[in-house]
Amino acid sequence: MRDRLAAALKEAMKAKDQARLSTLRLINAAIKDREIALRGENEGATVGDAEILAILGKMVKQRQESARAYEEGGRLELAEKEQGEVKVIEEFLPRQLTPDEVAAAVEAAVAKVGASSIRDMGRVMGELKAKYTGQMDFGAVGPMVKSKLG
Repeated sequence: MRDRLAAALKEAMKAKDQARLSTLRLINAAIKDREIALRGENEGATVGDAEILAILGKMVKQRQESARAYEEGGRLELAEKEQGEVKVIEEFLPRQLTPDEVAAAVEAAVAKVGASSIRDMGRVMGELKAKYTGQMDFGAVGPMVKSKLG
C-alpha cells in the first residue's frame, strides 16, 4: 500500500498535477500522524495496510460530508474540489461492496460467530471489520446487523 502511494506521488509530481499531488500529500500526512500517535503508545510501531485502509475510509467520509455542506451553502467550486479529492483517495481503496454483497456478508458473519442476540453484535461487527475494512460503510451496516439480531 505504501509503495502504491509513493509511486502515485512521484507520478503526480512528474505530471505536475497539483490537485492530485496535494491529495496524496494529505494521505501521507494522515498516515504519518497515525504513526506518531502509535509511537507514543509503543516504540517502533508502524501502521499496517488495514489501518491505512481505515484512514483512507475516514478521509473519504470527511470529504463527502464537507462536499455536502458546501453544496448546501452554494459553494459548488469547493464541493467539486472535495469530490476530486474523494476520487483520488478512492483509487487506493478496495472496490465497495454492493448492497446485496453487504447483506450476504452480514448473513455470513452472523452465522460464523453463531450470533443469536443483540449482545453478539460486537462479535459480528468485529468479524465484518476484520474481513471487509474499506469495502463497506460500517455506520450503515450497524443498524442492519442490529435488525438481524434484534
